[in-house]
Amino acid sequence: MSFLNKYNGTTDPRLLQLERLTWLLIYGGLVTLVLGYFLEHGQAHDASACYAGGGLALALGLALIYLRSRLRERG
Repeated sequence: MSFLNKYNGTTDPRLLQLERLTWLLIYGGLVTLVLGYFLEHGQAHDASACYAGGGLALALGLALIYLRSRLRERG
């Protein structure tokens, strides 16, 4: 079953740094969105800032996934 093979990542340092930044932005954005949800009841102004920042980080992370899918390793 070839679809269960482990992804070993890349050896290109440039692409490796891009992959790390991508997942940092995605997970950081999701955590910030959840924090904004819990802040919504008490501090509405802080919650809206968390929503904006988290949404922006998540969108950038998703854009980097698309960018990474278009890049190839140097041969």
